[in-house]
Amino acid sequence: MSVKTQRTREICALAPIVPVLVIDDAAQARPLAEALVAGGLPALEVTLRTPAALDAIRAMADVPGGVVGAGTLVTPEDVRAAKEAGAQFGVSPGATDILIAACEAEGLPLLPGAATASEAMRLLEQGYDMLKFFPAEASGGAPALKAIGAPLPQITFCPTGGVSPGNARDYLSLSNVICAGGSWVAPKQMVVDGDWAGIETLARDAAKLMD
Repeated sequence: MSVKTQRTREICALAPIVPVLVIDDAAQARPLAEALVAGGLPALEVTLRTPAALDAIRAMADVPGGVVGAGTLVTPEDVRAAKEAGAQFGVSPGATDILIAACEAEGLPLLPGAATASEAMRLLEQGYDMLKFFPAEASGGAPALKAIGAPLPQITFCPTGGVSPGNARDYLSLSNVICAGGSWVAPKQMVVDGDWAGIETLARDAAKLMD
């Protein structure tokens, strides 16, 4: 196991699903995090796709039992802003040398994205053996990830992108998958409505997917 990805691997192993969150209103962040953590999903990925994302990370950072990370890291500026906001890990759709260097400089554990064997091998060369398989469904789904894993058993993955309650077990049953990223545990309308009990129920169901 690589030292560079040890903390990322520990976070990924906390639960079978890492909620992928797109938050439009930072006021919703803390109760959303509390509902997800209460449901058994402590590792939370807040994507940097909205103006409220960094404030949402700040609001979630001190939720007891939660581990909040920043997704959609693309630039060194993203990395620095995420770390300053309190992110404890980072997730990227792909990986560049500059982005990796920025995460290492900031001491931010990174889950870098890869969709092909070559991308995975290149990250392995740089010391990363816990990767995000993205976009999972568009890249061939669980069969593709199983095929990539056969010659690269030393790499483990968190598939994200198109993962749903209907196919999550297909991914989670693979020997090279520790967890999966999913957005269905925090549906936009439930967040808008403040249906935190409903979201906790979805989280509880997702937390049982490895059972």
